[in-house]
Amino acid sequence: MRCLLSRDEAKNIVGIGRGVCYTLPFPRSEPHMADPNLRNIAIIAHVDHGKTTLVDAMLSQSGVVKLGEASDVCVMDSNPLERERGITILAKNCAVTYTIREGKRRGEVYRVNILDTPGHADFGGEVERVLRMADGCLLLVDALEGPMPQTRFVLSKALELGLKPIVVINKCDRPEARIQGVVNEVFDLLVDLGADDHALDFPIIYASGRDGWASRSIDVRDKGVDELFQEIVERVPAPTADESGPLQMLVTSLEWSDYVGRIARGRVFRGKIKGGMQVAICCADGSTRKARILKVNRFEGLGKREADEILAGDLCAVEGLGKIDLGDTVCDPDHIDPMPRVKVDEPTLHMVFRINDGPFGGKEGKFVTSRQIAERLDRELETNVALRVSPGDTADEFHVSGRGLLHLGVLLENMRREGFELTVGKPEVIEREIDGVKCEPYERLSLDVGATGLGPSLELLGSRGAEILKMEERAGRMHVEAVIPARGLIGLRTRILNASGGEAIMHHTFSCYKPGRGSPATRKNGVMLALEGGRVTAYAIEGLADRGVMCVKPADQVYAGQIVGEHNRDNDLVINITRMKPLTNFRETSKDQTVVLRGARDYSLEAALEYIESDELVEVTPQSIRMRKKILDESARKRAERSERDRLTAAGA
Repeated sequence: MRCLLSRDEAKNIVGIGRGVCYTLPFPRSEPHMADPNLRNIAIIAHVDHGKTTLVDAMLSQSGVVKLGEASDVCVMDSNPLERERGITILAKNCAVTYTIREGKRRGEVYRVNILDTPGHADFGGEVERVLRMADGCLLLVDALEGPMPQTRFVLSKALELGLKPIVVINKCDRPEARIQGVVNEVFDLLVDLGADDHALDFPIIYASGRDGWASRSIDVRDKGVDELFQEIVERVPAPTADESGPLQMLVTSLEWSDYVGRIARGRVFRGKIKGGMQVAICCADGSTRKARILKVNRFEGLGKREADEILAGDLCAVEGLGKIDLGDTVCDPDHIDPMPRVKVDEPTLHMVFRINDGPFGGKEGKFVTSRQIAERLDRELETNVALRVSPGDTADEFHVSGRGLLHLGVLLENMRREGFELTVGKPEVIEREIDGVKCEPYERLSLDVGATGLGPSLELLGSRGAEILKMEERAGRMHVEAVIPARGLIGLRTRILNASGGEAIMHHTFSCYKPGRGSPATRKNGVMLALEGGRVTAYAIEGLADRGVMCVKPADQVYAGQIVGEHNRDNDLVINITRMKPLTNFRETSKDQTVVLRGARDYSLEAALEYIESDELVEVTPQSIRMRKKILDESARKRAERSERDRLTAAGA
């Protein structure tokens, strides 16, 4: 028997019998390029290496924003905290259309989904989940600083997912740039991370995001970012997906709308998704539930537009799925096939969030109860994949864990701006038991400091258990790399800045867990505490000027047990900060003298969290940041201290 079939028909043969070829009623689908003119690319880098500025230049050249607008403001950093701090906190995506202007492909139109990721180590959870949506990555490296701790972290995550990097040496306009040295360091980093030969053969783009140019040659600076787009089109593969198969979409981020509730963002890995279709949602506990899609949106420019359908390989935002969580899979109800959930590194730092039970509790905030705080933390867990929340020792406490002090500090800052009022305890590292040995997290730290501040900075690092790995001179400054226990970082940034005259630049990222050594660093100076509540007077501050530095100003309201200053000795001191000047009929020789008070030390939220000790709290309200003792009454505090000393003595005996 001979059976004459075409090549496509032969692929569908499932059996032969009695001289008849049995074939499927539809072709067997195989993964292929879903849209050859689509590119999904993530931009990864260390903090402040210029990711968002370069994205602005790409948006400007593609016509999404007006020429010149992107250089004035980072349009992707839309969050108020991001604009204030000058950093990217939340990962974002946009879509641009690029038309090739020269060469054999002239006139071809490509759609590029650009994923802008945070550069700070504390927001690494944002990076990890967004990389799942990309097919390639741009690795930005500062032309002076070179690869930094977060560069190692984000690059390792990209390589784990099989993404091949396009290396962009940014800020090439800096006069002290050391371009070739940075290229060599990037190659060494890739080798150290175990990259394959294809990744080691990386293309290089020289750029200045601020000036709006990126090219393959350092000498060509007049073509905008055309050559960067060309490199993306040539080097980043088009998404490989099965458009005709059953639906499979991974949810990688969430947003909220007052009109439709949760909006799921993610990538369609198989099939297609459209409004009105019935889908199944695979949840974290292994269960599934059915839902009907209200609307699907395609990303265009800085926004999104409703689309009839989204094909495999593209990114989209889906409305109408109800309660859906990060990492859930949206799939065909007849083909339940959940994808591996988004996996992020575990937290390394935790703090206690509790209600504000101080004398000023409820006076400045709108949400003050433990129920309201619990609901807010639950909402945060829906989008903040690196956060963990568990019940505290009492009903009014919560153990909140995150990737670092900035990670938790941003959460607190957002809460206080929303009207929440609460108190938080001293940040503490999360220890693990590995092979029966108690281990603590260690961080890889990099420090750039002037020659005059090098000695004091190294002394501080040594006192906190740091191990120096490398030290070299870069453009007249000293670059130091070290490994330090995570607990040694608490309060280190402020002290490094003081020791270096404010010139030091310090960055760090998680390295590993190792057995701890030495005792945790503690504050060298004691604090001054208010004896009683009332209004601070200039007369009292003047009389206490030789005792230390105040953190309150005249006319501020204080309460008993509140920290009002730093003592110049190592013990705590209770002072009368509300003392009034006595009124008498005696004439004083100094009555006409002008009294100049020393300026009060102003603590930001992160600085206050770094400053407090284990028996103290930071009171966070929409209007104020205060520090206080856990036990406000002086007599009760002394009794508790005696009991703790007796307990430690008995334990030692």
